[in-house]
Amino acid sequence: MAIDFRTYQAGAFETAVYPNRGKGNWTYAGLGLAGETGEISEKLKKAIRDDGGVITDVRRAALKKELGDVLWYVAALCTELKLDMQEVAEENLAKLAKRKVESQLHGDGDDR
Repeated sequence: MAIDFRTYQAGAFETAVYPNRGKGNWTYAGLGLAGETGEISEKLKKAIRDDGGVITDVRRAALKKELGDVLWYVAALCTELKLDMQEVAEENLAKLAKRKVESQLHGDGDDR
């Protein structure tokens, strides 16, 4: 099944259950995103500690679930900020393509 970000964002909103959902509650969505990225970091850290830096099939499956949660919170945060997730993704790829053409993928700053 193919899915675009607009469809995903709408579906994520249907499953969102938190205070002031859809009313600009970017705090909840932002903190949830931070928490989920922390869980990914923990799983990667444990791959280094416990598995010699190898991502096992079990850990890969767990990371896949956490990455799905990150995607959900990105969708929630986009909704709360009144941003279209599809546009966010498209603009990000356009920005990176421009940087690649200009040999500016390395370095610091958003406005390279």
